[in-house]
Amino acid sequence: MLIQALDTPRRAPSEVDYALLWSTLLLLFFGMVMVYSASIAIAEAGKFTGHQPAYYLVRHSIFLCIGIIAAAVAFQVPLAAWQQMAPWLFVTGVVLLIVVLIPGVGRDVNGARRWLPLGIANLQPSELMKLFVVLYAADYTVRKMAVMHNLKKAFAPMAGAMILVTVLLLKEPDFGAFVVIISIAIGILFLGGLRARYFAVLIVLLLAAFAVLIVVSPYRRDRIFGFMDPWADAFGRGYQLSHALIAFGRGELFGVGLGASVEKLFYLPEAHTDFLLAVIAEELGLVGVLIVVALFALIIQRAFVIGRQAVALERLYPALVAMGIGIWIGVQGFINMGVNMGLLPTKGLTLPLMSFGGSGILANCVALAILLRVDWENRQLMRGAKL
Repeated sequence: MLIQALDTPRRAPSEVDYALLWSTLLLLFFGMVMVYSASIAIAEAGKFTGHQPAYYLVRHSIFLCIGIIAAAVAFQVPLAAWQQMAPWLFVTGVVLLIVVLIPGVGRDVNGARRWLPLGIANLQPSELMKLFVVLYAADYTVRKMAVMHNLKKAFAPMAGAMILVTVLLLKEPDFGAFVVIISIAIGILFLGGLRARYFAVLIVLLLAAFAVLIVVSPYRRDRIFGFMDPWADAFGRGYQLSHALIAFGRGELFGVGLGASVEKLFYLPEAHTDFLLAVIAEELGLVGVLIVVALFALIIQRAFVIGRQAVALERLYPALVAMGIGIWIGVQGFINMGVNMGLLPTKGLTLPLMSFGGSGILANCVALAILLRVDWENRQLMRGAKL
């Protein structure tokens, strides 16, 4: 028996992080099912959809196929190549943010100009910019590592770049993307060695800036007041949040059943995008929401584990990219879930990997492919070291 055990070949170590891969795929395809469920009524009623119930499902499926193909291509690109391209990708993102603001070029929807029409689909530059900022901030931090203790040399240039991006995003306006992008940049700088006192001062300044933006903007003030007491004006500024809370209340523990949501029937605005989690809560209950939260938590945990492994292998750029992707998915997911549950003021941010939207799905798929590439390169180095 001992000889047989010794002769039995050991299973080869895994080439990829299957926990990360499967949690990503589960969220993508679960999102496709829920987008279909949440959009049937609005698709049937819409003239531009041709009154086709599966209109959003078909489009989302196409976006998902494009995202998966782009992810497969991105996975083949070494992190060294991403690092070389990072500054140019950032510049490309800035140019797209400028182009979308040009009258007659960018598309206006509900008072916001965030999309570039490409015929059969629209491109949202702010979604791509999240990925570009991860890659660029990681590259910038690595290049400035020797002077990270110096506020003027390390932080000031990045602050200038982020101020430019902030101005462009607030002109659209896209306050949600601004919060996510700033969180990514600051988080990567902090992980790269930015002094804690600089970080603390920066957080205070950002909170003050947020307060000023809310005070000087009437529609943002209305959202804050609606968030504080949505039932005081349930048919006005508290409309979205009140119906999201109703959806959560109706779902209880196990939900009313897949496809049986009432709130998606023209009560809850943006049910297939910003408020997809509320539909999940109504149809699948607390259990469905907890599954979604657990899958996101697993992705974020794997991102930081992969990042720490890269640090141990002295691969700083891949480490910061991995953790930056974790920050991105974590912050955006937290904000979207918080808005749906009434923990945060209403903000136009989609649920990563799940909500309807081609640009978001594309950016998320490529980002997770890059994260898988970091893990794959880590495993190759560890395997080589053992040999």
